[in-house]
Amino acid sequence: MFRIFIAFLFIYSSTAIYAEEAPLNRIVTEKLITQIDTSSWVQDTCRISPNNRRIAYVGNLDNKPVAIIDEVKGKQYDSIMKGTPIFSPDSKHTAYAAKLNQKWFIVADGKEIKQYDTLGMDTLTFSPNSKRTAYVASLDNKWFAVIDGKEGERYDGIGAGSLIFSPDSKHVAYMAGLGDKRFLVVNGENLKYYEGIEKGSVTFSPDSKHIAYAVWIGKKVQVIVDEKEGKQYDDIGVGTVMFSSDSKHIAYTAKTDNNWLVVVDGEWGKQYDNVANLKFSPDSNHVACFAMTGGKWLAVLDGKEGNQYDDVTKGSLIFSPDGKRLAYIAKVGEKWLVVSEGNENQYDGILGFPLFSPDGDRLAYIAKLGKKMLVVTDGKEGKQYSEVGDGSIVFSPDSRQLAYSVSIENKWFVVVDEKESKQYDGIVRGTPIFSPDNKHVVYGARTGVRNTVVIDGKEGRIYDSIFSIGGGRILFESPGSFCYLATKKGEIYSIEENIK
Repeated sequence: MFRIFIAFLFIYSSTAIYAEEAPLNRIVTEKLITQIDTSSWVQDTCRISPNNRRIAYVGNLDNKPVAIIDEVKGKQYDSIMKGTPIFSPDSKHTAYAAKLNQKWFIVADGKEIKQYDTLGMDTLTFSPNSKRTAYVASLDNKWFAVIDGKEGERYDGIGAGSLIFSPDSKHVAYMAGLGDKRFLVVNGENLKYYEGIEKGSVTFSPDSKHIAYAVWIGKKVQVIVDEKEGKQYDDIGVGTVMFSSDSKHIAYTAKTDNNWLVVVDGEWGKQYDNVANLKFSPDSNHVACFAMTGGKWLAVLDGKEGNQYDDVTKGSLIFSPDGKRLAYIAKVGEKWLVVSEGNENQYDGILGFPLFSPDGDRLAYIAKLGKKMLVVTDGKEGKQYSEVGDGSIVFSPDSRQLAYSVSIENKWFVVVDEKESKQYDGIVRGTPIFSPDNKHVVYGARTGVRNTVVIDGKEGRIYDSIFSIGGGRILFESPGSFCYLATKKGEIYSIEENIK
């Protein structure tokens, strides 16, 4: 879809809006955002705003990069940092890092901010409420955080990827170093010095009232919660320090005496050869992980061990939304299965991860049998196809319906509750989706170079492409209204459809 899309012409155009009643009980509004020239388009720079109505990317004019946001072309610079531009969570603001005459600076909503020698890669971020910004910069070989335009203290270094806002946007934290000492900086205050801080360990609780991180003292590591030091261990699992969703509990994996264990609220669990995939249930009442012992893997739920398997798929351990059920992918010999309550059919492979319905009562996943694929729902096998779209299975909000995309002999179509729709050359990634009121199924489809959005089997307008890159997707804003981005004749449009 992307390669079809990038075959057109470039740059600015005045915004045009028009609406008309389309056939099949659909009212379509198209807003022209911009035109593009793919000869200047810089690959992998496309970003779609969270509200699905704006686009930003980097173009190359006269061998100089420019940021193009909607229909506005920015200035030419010597360089624009990879990973930028970015949108704020509310989609109202943009920012990117640019270089000119050997100096780096942030361009926020089109305005250049103070220049620095260097900016930290991947540090530019908006707060969750979109009202604050932060990034890391350096002058004269000293590093500091710039938060809301105000420079913090100078340090020898700031930990990569450590700059984070709290969920309520009121607090900012990052790791910093002076000489051989490392410490956490919270709201500009330097906390206690340590010999090292574990990368990726800094985390705020969901209610923003607590902060935790892992530090090194000699050859030992411990987790600090609200400045209180925990027990010392030989190692801490990378990225495992986490709070429960109700912010009342904290857990992580730790190593001691060559064994790994789970620590919950400071209490030890059983020791194993290895542990992985630690997580809290959505209701915060349960803790689960994978553990290995004697070369076998098993799931551990609240300290209770499940059956042993030859292998498990890391990352596949999931709770149902209500926290009452657990499922994961395991291997027995050369066969794979999804472990949950009830039937545990074995297959040649499991594609992607299992999916619980919103109410937690149903479970679906994609399985492979020989050269065929099928969807297994509540232990019941569906029809076999050449392929099932990776990540395409979706339950309706009321959990009663199931939809996914499949192919037979290179033709793709959508299956809704085992009923097959019209065949196309392709189905847009990230679809199908259900409307919030469960009444409609929507997906993007392609025949040749003609792309359309299909609602309940009825095709809409034809476009050259429908965005499924850079965060682009079909997004319902109400039960009867959805939006997406599409292109035609080199122009990018924001499309809003209302279902009547």
